[in-house]
Amino acid sequence: MEPFSFATSDSLDYPVSIRIINLEGAEAPLSFSTLLEHPELRHIGSNQSPHSDLYVTVQVWAGSKPLTVPVQTAYKSFRNERRWNEWLTLPVNYSTLPQNSRLAITIWDVSPTGGPGAQGHAIPFGGTTLPLFDKDNQLHKGRQKCHVYRHRQADGNDDSRTPAILPKKKAKKGAPQDKEAEELDRMEKLFKKHEMGEIPRVDWLDQLVFRGFEKRGLQSARSSLKRAQQQKATQVDASNAVEDANSPPEPSSFLLNVELPRFDFPIVFADHEYPPPPVSSYLHPSSSQSNIVLKPPPEVQLGPGINAVEDDEGYGGRLIRVYDPEVAAKDNPAESKHRRLVRGQHRNGILDKDLKPNAKVRDELNMIMAYSPTHTLSPEEKDLIWKFRHHLTRNKKAITKFVKSVNWHDQSESRQAAQILGKWTDIDVDDALELLGPTFDNSAVRAFAVDRLRKADDQELLLYLLQLVQALKYEHISPQPGHEVSQDSSLARFLISRAANNFTLGNYFWWYVMVECDDKSLDQGADNQAIYGKVAYDFMTELVKKPDGEETRKTLKRQAEWIAILSKISGEIKESNESIAKRTERVKHFLADPRNELVSIDPPLPLPLDPSVEIIGVVPEETVVFKSSLHPIKVSFKTTSGRKYPIIFKTGDDLRQDQLVIQIITLMDDLLQKENLDLKLSPYKILATSTSAGLSQFVHSMSFQSITSKYRNNPALAYLRQNNPDSQGPMGLRKETLDTFVKSCAGYCVITYILGVGDRHLDNLLLAPDGHFFHADFGYILGRDPKPFAPAMKLSKEMVDCMGGSGSEHYRQFRQYCFLAYSALRKNCNLILNLFTLMANANIPDIKLEPDKAALKVKERFHLEMDEEDAIRHLERIMDDNLNALVPVVIDKLHELVQAFRA
Repeated sequence: MEPFSFATSDSLDYPVSIRIINLEGAEAPLSFSTLLEHPELRHIGSNQSPHSDLYVTVQVWAGSKPLTVPVQTAYKSFRNERRWNEWLTLPVNYSTLPQNSRLAITIWDVSPTGGPGAQGHAIPFGGTTLPLFDKDNQLHKGRQKCHVYRHRQADGNDDSRTPAILPKKKAKKGAPQDKEAEELDRMEKLFKKHEMGEIPRVDWLDQLVFRGFEKRGLQSARSSLKRAQQQKATQVDASNAVEDANSPPEPSSFLLNVELPRFDFPIVFADHEYPPPPVSSYLHPSSSQSNIVLKPPPEVQLGPGINAVEDDEGYGGRLIRVYDPEVAAKDNPAESKHRRLVRGQHRNGILDKDLKPNAKVRDELNMIMAYSPTHTLSPEEKDLIWKFRHHLTRNKKAITKFVKSVNWHDQSESRQAAQILGKWTDIDVDDALELLGPTFDNSAVRAFAVDRLRKADDQELLLYLLQLVQALKYEHISPQPGHEVSQDSSLARFLISRAANNFTLGNYFWWYVMVECDDKSLDQGADNQAIYGKVAYDFMTELVKKPDGEETRKTLKRQAEWIAILSKISGEIKESNESIAKRTERVKHFLADPRNELVSIDPPLPLPLDPSVEIIGVVPEETVVFKSSLHPIKVSFKTTSGRKYPIIFKTGDDLRQDQLVIQIITLMDDLLQKENLDLKLSPYKILATSTSAGLSQFVHSMSFQSITSKYRNNPALAYLRQNNPDSQGPMGLRKETLDTFVKSCAGYCVITYILGVGDRHLDNLLLAPDGHFFHADFGYILGRDPKPFAPAMKLSKEMVDCMGGSGSEHYRQFRQYCFLAYSALRKNCNLILNLFTLMANANIPDIKLEPDKAALKVKERFHLEMDEEDAIRHLERIMDDNLNALVPVVIDKLHELVQAFRA
């Protein structure tokens, strides 16, 4: 007799879970006569569309009584099929389940008029009841096809009238399709065994079987059989829509595909063995109480983390175990000792350096190396990495996982880990940035990361400079006066040295540090200001040592004076109650006053916003004061190149969030360029000069709102034709212009989707005369949006019309550019996620709400759990849903009405 390995259900302390995959089947629409007789049916969602929105609830029943509250799928809009693909976790463990437990699964339809079995505005689309244990008392696992009973809520009783699995009926001899049906059933079972791993996988042989199965035409037999069932069930379903709920139910043509968790061994039901009553219950009662029947003590409902504990006498419920977070934060002594024992075997062994993983372990290590930066390693994974640490020194992507696996509180282990770091192969910059994050505080690790940054040139360093300045918060810098930061921080020493040797780096480094010194918010603290103040002081001290350092110090001082002059007039204009015309004249008069030293700037001053541009004077007559609550001012300056450089200066607003988004867009453009994908992105420059002031580059353009107001038919195309006419070109404009528009639309659509940019409307979608499309105003990011039901991607009708419509060749190219950009950025997701992790404590509004989840929200948009093909298909669905949705159009119209009312 062969041995049978199994586990018992009472030892499975794991919550019951189920994945709702999709709904198969179709039904004929209700006849017109039926709708006339029962007009309320026309308002039901499934009677309006074959892919109407549905949701699913699941509840555990046993003994004809519910054991849990229902758990519901998230809202999902369907386009081509009803597919949820969502795991639901129920609030009960397998170890506590009775043998007759079952899942009552109800699919709900939307109906404003209600109906039989309705809950609010939802009525049952159909129900099905799936037993958790089979006839052999084994737990069901893997994929299950559940018959759906139309218009009925799932019946969780023991004698359920909505069984998911029907008893097999003996087929009559000579019945049509008997052989095909039997063959289909047999193949279904074999496919399921193959999926469960019960049949060994042989790829080449599996492919032959699948092709042979298709060639024999059994797939078409299945389709014809299903159509026959649908025709029969349609008649039942149509009549069931109006028949009495007490009539005998029959399964419909619909099948609900679900998946239950898989386990390494079969799970067999086993009941709990309850302990005998305490000895105290057998004590002789006193004579006065011998005839009294004591009631059981009342049941006490305790909060999470609090468990009742019986006392020494066994009376129970009088002692309470309270959750202590300080104790819980400490390592489990047993686990700590186990870790020391395991790692002790692989700490000083001579053979450790030659230890190599076998094929299976190598695959497991490769899977661990592919984890994103936000993934938390399990203790077993950490032990595995430590075991093969010498082998992994040749893998540059393994460095962050190795550092996470080290117990840095163990002196012997940390000393050996520091030695191994020196032998590691060259790592990528994204891994170096991760090692400078808040979770890595070991000075040797951070110094190792800085050594990698030394190999980056100034142009590359500039891309990450904003985050590197934030990383100084995680260095061990003493805030004590008179103490040089270079003594404590290799990162501070590195940044000060590089900034002192390159004026462009030094310009941005200075202003990033100045903003941190100005941040007096409570969550930043006085120590933070003191640390950045010391960094600024050491930077100025370092400049003195350079040949042209004194000149750089004077330039930075002149920039600060220039900012102060603009801040003075901007603040006065913001607070005044004058009309826009009077405010504008007041600013022009202020700028033209020679006492303010703006008419002529000598020597030329490098612009803090863009130090490659040197300004020599202001152009007062081109000044504009905008009509908004903060009244930003537009000022143009003459440059040494003979051109004019317009800027927008604003006070009363923190521009750090906009500055971050523009920096990430600039970085993403650089990443795409390295993939030979030039999407003509034109991120304007922006610089916060304090926590309440800043300046940005003014780009000559028009908002889509202004364009639609000026031009009637296909407004964006008409605007581009006017600026770039070409009778021989596509749609009457220059080919280069249309190409620029299509590419820049694709780039910004993908990037703003990844960053979760919200509050998108036609006023912050801008179009330059040469065809460059871009976004402005990033007050909402990471999925936040002030408007309800806002689309995940902003793709307006005006943008698509300018490409020639959704069926045009240019729109097809636009989609292709979107897919290429999304795929390229997914390859570099680790770098982007690490940059957001470094910004966790930057006091940026939308990150400050949930600092630990900023990187996770960006990660969600990359869909790293999918392969590239599925991720592209998901992006395609988002674009299609947005293109056909009515909500974005309504939002744009409402915004237009609100702006018109304010005007």
